[in-house]
Amino acid sequence: MFDTVLVANRGEIALRVIRTLRRLGVRAVAVYADADAGARHVADADMAVRLPGGYLDMEGVVAAALATGAQAVHPGYGFLAENAAFARRCAEAGLVFAGPPPAAMEAMADKIRAKATVAAAGVQVVPGGAEPADDLAEAARAIGYPVLIKPSAGGGGKGMLVVRSPEELPRALESARRTAAAAFGDDTLLVERFVANPRHIEIQVMADAHGHVVHLGERECSLQRRHQKIVEEAPSPLLDDATRAAMGAAAVRAAAAVGYTGAGTVEFIVPGDEPGHPGYFIEMNTRLQVEHPVTELVTGLDLVELQLRVAAGEPLPFTQDEVRTRGHAVEARVYAEDPAHGFLPTGGRVLALAEPDASAGVRVDSGIRAGTVVGSDYDPMLSKVIAWGPDRPAALRRLDAALRDTTVLGVTTNIAFLRALLADPAVVAGDLGTGLIDDRLDALLAAAYGPGELPWDVRAAAALVFQDDLVAAAGDDPWDVPDGWRLGEPAWTTWILATRDRTTGVRVRGLPAAGAEVAAAGSGEVSRARLARRADGEVLVTLDGISRRYACASDGRAVWLGRDGHAWAITPHVAGDPGDQAGAGGAGDGVVRSPMPGTVLLVKVVPGERVTEGQPLLVVEAMKMEHTVTAPMDGVVAELSARAGRPVDMDAVLAVVRPEEES
Repeated sequence: MFDTVLVANRGEIALRVIRTLRRLGVRAVAVYADADAGARHVADADMAVRLPGGYLDMEGVVAAALATGAQAVHPGYGFLAENAAFARRCAEAGLVFAGPPPAAMEAMADKIRAKATVAAAGVQVVPGGAEPADDLAEAARAIGYPVLIKPSAGGGGKGMLVVRSPEELPRALESARRTAAAAFGDDTLLVERFVANPRHIEIQVMADAHGHVVHLGERECSLQRRHQKIVEEAPSPLLDDATRAAMGAAAVRAAAAVGYTGAGTVEFIVPGDEPGHPGYFIEMNTRLQVEHPVTELVTGLDLVELQLRVAAGEPLPFTQDEVRTRGHAVEARVYAEDPAHGFLPTGGRVLALAEPDASAGVRVDSGIRAGTVVGSDYDPMLSKVIAWGPDRPAALRRLDAALRDTTVLGVTTNIAFLRALLADPAVVAGDLGTGLIDDRLDALLAAAYGPGELPWDVRAAAALVFQDDLVAAAGDDPWDVPDGWRLGEPAWTTWILATRDRTTGVRVRGLPAAGAEVAAAGSGEVSRARLARRADGEVLVTLDGISRRYACASDGRAVWLGRDGHAWAITPHVAGDPGDQAGAGGAGDGVVRSPMPGTVLLVKVVPGERVTEGQPLLVVEAMKMEHTVTAPMDGVVAELSARAGRPVDMDAVLAVVRPEEES
């Protein structure tokens, strides 16, 4: 075994690898880009080296490994994990790459070549055709519509298009080719039969350099959005034992066909309405997968340790017959995104963080802590919450409870959406599919966020916090205490609370810490209330005898409240202050704000230009996602602060459109 390993990654996967290295007594070296100088993985490693060129700087990573005495490099996933040139560069420098041989990576990186290789090994592939050998229009006609167009290079769903008729094909090929060339530098395409009601099932394989290849069971990854996985589980609720064994054997043949070593995943698409179908091979990921923890929880194996031992030349310590699985595990990915607003990427500083304790059946792989700044430079995944149970219902219950106990304040996340997804009747029944989320999106959003209005208890809690802050700022002078005291009936203080979408009024009378009254603006119903601040930053709010705990943190004038996986950012609205108008950026005031943190990619207008409502003004890019910002009304561009190439924060003012008569 090595005594020093460099981890060429960041975030939760770097921390996860470091955890195994510490358990094995191996010194861990971290690398970091400038934006990650204060990141958790840097603090947790034994040594850390700055990478001026960022995580894709191969020469920088190799130099860091050599300078720190590392014998091996673990690439995690993403960045350089599937880069055959990097694996060769490591070998040239005398470093061991904890991954498969470069030739195996190259064989599986090209989808066309990979399909031909595994088909020759007896693995069933999706019927179709590929360039340059086949005419794609003729291949599509032969297999029948609908068909799926895919780039040969790359992954992540980029460039994939469903074509339902011959008339749609030319435009789809043009679009896919353009995307493939821009994203992967290779515009070669293939066409495949489109599988109806598809289930995405993958097989974890492990191979050593002594000719042993085994599989560790399957994971179901059918809950996806935009071809990106959200929830994964092991085992699949679809497969019976015979189908599971057949798919596992096919995955082993696929890995052996390219001389694979280390951890890898063979991915299959399975027709959901054909029980017992062994699945069609679609690709092999030549690295550790994001969702590997569910396999670890059901097998009891540490896949990172196995990767390192195989890389060190050791044989696998078990045979296929000795692999055992127990119970069920489910993983949910926590993203910095806003499902209620089109899943746009979010960002900001983590003001407060609560994650479930590692307890029986619960595991958290996290890359953040309080104070972490979440920007737009990297993937928006913040953490993974994983739960194990003796059966699938128990695992789902534990995962939901773990998500309920997860709170992130300062950055909007998808936690509430994940809880709604896990509670969906189809998910509970195991009736999954890659199109389930898109098909049921409106219902899922309604279950997660309701009508979009703040719940009454949250509105009351926020108003009590703001009122209590006023009391604290008043000092000891009884005439300054804002308790509403006066001769006769005490007066009410009205708080106008602003969220991203709307404003709402709450009246407060009295001192929150001693006992107060609250009521919704315009309502005659009054609730007795009390606020208690706790040492851990939480607040305990009692409304009409019912007490609830909220995580609480301040960000300037705004207050974030969190409960049960939800988080709300609330700002008190001061009437008459144009810089504090709630809902700024809507059609009413003409202020155009950035919908997400990112970079201004393109500015399409100039100051003084006449625009119409809905006209594109700018394009903001974040995490490889482009969002077009449009004019909120007819008028004239009165102000334009945005500049192409400049970074912007979420809700930053980009432009102001005024009615023409005002301009």
